[in-house]
This record gives sequence, structure tokens and C-alpha cells, in this order.
Amino acid sequence: METIAYALLAIVALIWLVAIITGMIVALPFGLIGLIGLLAVGLLFIKVLKERLSSKEDDHYSKNVDK
Repeated sequence: METIAYALLAIVALIWLVAIITGMIVALPFGLIGLIGLLAVGLLFIKVLKERLSSKEDDHYSKNVDK
């Protein structure tokens, strides 16, 4: 049940993202500002994910420290 909910949320998020990008392309040249901002947020998100996945310290605390 939880997997289905996550899959549906992922589908909705992808459709929403495509709609935003399409709207920004239609609004050229002002849409470029939004596309650049969206690209910057995406790059920062990827950076955070890479740092989190490669951090052994975070893994240690999440597995061994009492909550």
C-alpha cells in the first residue's frame, strides 16, 4: 500500500515538473529565469543526495544512536 502511494506521488510530481518546464518554455525569454532557478535547485538537490549517500558518519548515527 505504501509503495503504491509513493509511486502515485512520484507520477504526480513528474507531471507537475513537466507542466512547470513547459510553462517556462512558453514564457520565453522570461521563462529562462525560472528554468535557471529550477536547474540550480536540482543541482543542489543532487549534491545533497550524493553527500548523504556517501556519508559514513550519518549512517553510523542513524544505525547506532538511540532516538
